Order: sequence, then C-alpha cells, then structure tokens
Amino acid sequence: MKNITYLYPYLSNCTHNGKLLIGLSSLSVPHLKLSQVARRKPKMQAKPTTNLLKQLRALMKDPQYVSEPINAYIVPSEDAHFSEYIAPCDEYRAFISGFNGSWGTALITEKEALLWTDGRYYQQASMQMDSNWMLMKEGVPEIPNLSEWLAKNLPPGSKVGLDPRRYDFNHYSALNTCLENADKKIVFMNKNLIEVIWKDRPFRPENPVTPLPYETTGSTVKDKFLLVNEQMKEKNAKHLVVSALDEVAYFLNLRGSDIEYNPVFFAYLIISTDTFTLFINQKQISDNVTKHLSSEFEGQYVIKDYEEIDNHLNALANEKDGLVWFAGSSNVALVTSIPKKNRVITDFTPICMMKAIKNPVESRGMRNAHIKDAAALCCYFAWLDKNVGKMKITEISGATKLREFRKMQKDFVGDSFATISSVGAHGAIIHYQPQPSTDVEIVVDQMYLCDSGGQYRDGTTDVTRTLYFGIPTKFQKDCYTRVLKGQLKLGRLIFPRKLLCNHLDSFARQFLWQSGLDYAHGTGHGVGAFLNVHEGPIRMSWRPIPADPGLEAGMFISNEPGYYQEGEFGMRIEDIMEVVNAQTPHNFSDRGFLTFETVTLVPKMKKLIEVDMLTDEDIECLNRYHATCRKVIASLLDELAQPEAKAWLIRETEPLRR
Repeated sequence: MKNITYLYPYLSNCTHNGKLLIGLSSLSVPHLKLSQVARRKPKMQAKPTTNLLKQLRALMKDPQYVSEPINAYIVPSEDAHFSEYIAPCDEYRAFISGFNGSWGTALITEKEALLWTDGRYYQQASMQMDSNWMLMKEGVPEIPNLSEWLAKNLPPGSKVGLDPRRYDFNHYSALNTCLENADKKIVFMNKNLIEVIWKDRPFRPENPVTPLPYETTGSTVKDKFLLVNEQMKEKNAKHLVVSALDEVAYFLNLRGSDIEYNPVFFAYLIISTDTFTLFINQKQISDNVTKHLSSEFEGQYVIKDYEEIDNHLNALANEKDGLVWFAGSSNVALVTSIPKKNRVITDFTPICMMKAIKNPVESRGMRNAHIKDAAALCCYFAWLDKNVGKMKITEISGATKLREFRKMQKDFVGDSFATISSVGAHGAIIHYQPQPSTDVEIVVDQMYLCDSGGQYRDGTTDVTRTLYFGIPTKFQKDCYTRVLKGQLKLGRLIFPRKLLCNHLDSFARQFLWQSGLDYAHGTGHGVGAFLNVHEGPIRMSWRPIPADPGLEAGMFISNEPGYYQEGEFGMRIEDIMEVVNAQTPHNFSDRGFLTFETVTLVPKMKKLIEVDMLTDEDIECLNRYHATCRKVIASLLDELAQPEAKAWLIRETEPLRR
C-alpha cells in the first residue's frame, strides 16, 4: 500500500472491548499496563535541526538570495517532476525536517517550523522530528491547511518564498489566490535555499536507459504518438509538455533506474504535431536507444540536453498561435514559462489515461508478474512458518530473504518499493520501513505485517499479507475478519462503467465502521505495467479525487483495507485487481457494467479469521479464491523445486468450513 496520497481522518469515537474510546490514535489497551505499552512503542531517532533552521532563517533575509526578506519558506516533498518516490538529491524536506515519509510539506517562518502530513505518517513524523517542529495533522478537522495557516498567522504584506520547480501549478494557483485575498504575496526563489545549506547533497543519477520490446509493451511509440495527437487536435494544442517521469518512460517504451524502485529516468518530453523532443542527460542514451526510437517512431525526433527545456519553452512562448498543454501537476516554472494564459491548457495528459488502461499485452504481463510474485511470497511465508521461533529472523533479514525468493523468478528486476516488514507495534506505523536502529525479531506472539512488491519486465506487483504464528486474541481476529469482509465485498462488486472510485470506498470500510473502527489511508491506487507501483489518475478514497476519470476495463487497482492499533499491531490485506467487463442480465441506458478480477494469488491467513462472522457468500468467495491460488501456483512451485512452499500452499488453501 505504502504511498497513497490521500487519507481518511481518524474517527472521533470508536470502541474496543466494549468501551468507548476517543481517537484511533489514542486507543487504550485494557489488558496491558501503561509500562508495557511504553516498552512496545516503536522508536525512531529525531534529527537535530536547530542549526539547520538557524542557517535557513538567515538566508531568508540574505540579499544574496532574496531581493527583500521573506517571512516564510515552503519546502514540499516533490522533485521537479512531481514523482512520488524521489532520488536522494531531491529530499529537501527530509533534510530540513528529519521526517522522511513520502508526503508532507514543511513551512519555516521567522520563529516557527511546521510540517503537514496525513494519517499514514502521524506516528512516524512525531518520532523523526525534534522539538523545533510542530506536527500539523492534515485531515483533522480543527487543523488548518497550509494556505489557511499562512493567511491567518502571517502579518499583512508578508512574503512567502518557494522554489517554483518544486511546487505544482494546481496547488500554487490555489495557494496564490488564498494569500492574495489575505494581502500576502508568493515570491519565486531563483535559488533553492535548502541547496545552499545542504553541503553534502548527493549528485543527480545518470543511469543508462534501456528499450522495452514490442512483445512486452504491445504498442509502438508511433502508435502512442498518433493517439496523443488525436487528443491534441481536439483541444487545439500544438505542443504537449510531458514532465511526469513515468509518462515519458511509457510513451517512449523506455525504462531506467534513476529513482529507486521506479524504472524511470530524469527527462522531459515535448510532443508536437509531427515530431517530439526528448530532454535528457545524453550520457544516458546508447545506440540501442536511438535505434529503438527510430524503428518504433518511423519519423524525425530530437534529443536535447536535460537543461535545454527552459530555452525550448521560451521559444514556444514566442510562437504566435497554438496552445501549449501541460498537466496541472506540472511544476510552476514550466507552466509560467508561457506567460500568455490564453495559450495554456492545464489538464491531465492523454498519456496519463493511456497508461492507466492496459492493452492486452500489458494485461497479460501484469497477470504473469503476479503469478511469479505469488510463488515467491508462498516460499517466504512457508519459510517463516517453519522457522519463526526456532531461529532469529528480524524485520530486515526477513525482507532480505523475501528478495532472495523473488530473485528466483523469471524477469525479476527489483523491488517495487521498500518492503514494509513490520512486527507488532511497528505494523501500526502504516509506512514503517525497518532500519538497523529499529529492527526487531519476528516472533510467535506478535502480528507480522508484510507489504511488498516486485518489478518484473512484464509487470509490477504490490501485495500485503498479515501473519500470526501464535494464537491471536479475540479482538485481533474480530478486526482481521472485518478487514477481510470489506476486502471480499469490494472485490466482488458490480458497478457502472466510469463510476468514480470514491463511490466504492465505503464498501471496504463498512464492517469496520459497524464496530467503530477505521483506517487512515485510502483503499486503492492504480498500478503501472513495469512502472510506478502507484499510478494515477485512479485512486480509491473516501473523498473525491478531482482528476478521477472513472473506472474503465483494463485498469489495475489495489484493494487494501486495514486496521492499526497504535502500540500493538497493524493489519492490512492487499490484492491487485483488474477492472473487467461484467456480464449482467440488463444494461441500464447502455452504460455498460464492470467488476473486478483479483490477480494477486497469495493465500489469506485463515488462523486470523473468525469464521462465524463470515456469510455463506464470504466463505464461497474466499474458498473460490484459494482454489485458484492452489491451481495456478502449485505447479510453479514444483518447477522451482520448492516442496515445503507447495505443502504450505496446499494447507493454507484448504476450504474454509464453519
């Protein structure tokens, strides 16, 4: 699940063992003494930031960097391409605050330092930031958002600095309107102030780029160019500026490794009516790449240096006609390089939607990748089942072992994100990643949550399973079963074509809600085909997603409800599903109906299920799923010569009975 960029606020009330409690983040634990809870509380080391903040505040007044003093400086999470995962050289917010979660925005004023993040990271941020920082819990009703805080707390006439290459246009427009109404002004910084004080900042990666064959992509660059141009003509756009790295990689049928876990490379792309221009560090381009582009495009194209994007956009700004199309999530510097607003379109690009709807070749590759990944996970879980309690296995050594099993699979490239291998209280930190300083042993009497994924040349995977090697408590089984019921219900829904994802989110939560429980993250995210493990524009959340185009056949989306008991355990069950056409006896208004097919094929832990809470339909659904897991994966485990994993698979897929 990892880095879904939306959340669900903690409920104000919930129950546990029949008692009314206030706030999921402050659940009491009646059967544990406070001292026991404290011992179980995970620990992360806070980064000292006093000196860094002192240096930054001095730069906010330094005429070498600002024409006049600024009252506040915004440090967002993103790089210039608004990637979810970023290279070490772009971790500005983590450097200044100490918090290294995937989403958050830091604000530094003359006297205060604040950080906004969502419910996935409340615990982590509070542990990683020192006393200089105030945590602003995004999504909690009484907490103002960044714009509201600035408008209310800065004096009239204040100036707010930001790096326009690290702020997206949509959010900038909303922030600018809010501050102008409050008599405040945004100032674009020519030099990012964090770079000035970050003395040992890593260099930008420049790893080789490699082509993907047609047998893997199912579509040539020329095919994609023609489809994009059709949509450009509909909008009267003469040029399309592509800044999202996964969109560049997808369009060109190229992959790279500039950002860990994501097979992308640093580049910009401008598609025009009869050609395209690629802006990239030319050290990364080989003869194989140019041959690939020439054979797949069958036309003239240009490759320029990465830094040349500014000059090229300045030239486009001088053209007298034709619109220039940017994604609304492009950085401010790019969009404002075309000063005439009547020549600019800001909307998600046609590539974004093309990438989300997999063609038959990509769909087949995704399913193949999940078969191989399921075999690796069965090997790992069988190994854990045999050895936990008999030999020392830690969160880190367990994740390492899982990677070894994945390496046994054909076309494995690497992990699709850092494995969330979490024991006990660590599992309640939704995006916990084990570090040497936090690493603990996987033991019999603690819940173990494993959220992991692989990058294969034919697809990308993301799977979460929650395991328990001892005897779970009644409360744990109750919670797990409610999570499972929601997941099963969501997975078998039938719904109209183009339905927005937020209309489905509540189905996954309803059984938790019945008990006053919930989880502080979204329920689903799109998945790329040997691309980013989180892929827009589809996301499933309780709240509307403005760019949600609605569900279509060929999309792949996760199904991952969970529950997190702070200080004790976390549980999540995550499958990837393909959106497919549904066969219905009727078809209202010829709209067409859809359903899901689960492509993840890893058994769910029956030991944690309270069978009496399941309906007959639940049991039939789970048994049918487990039968498919056994049928598809057992033969692959034979090929891999993994008899213990096969025996585990057979046992875990025995039909569930009352």
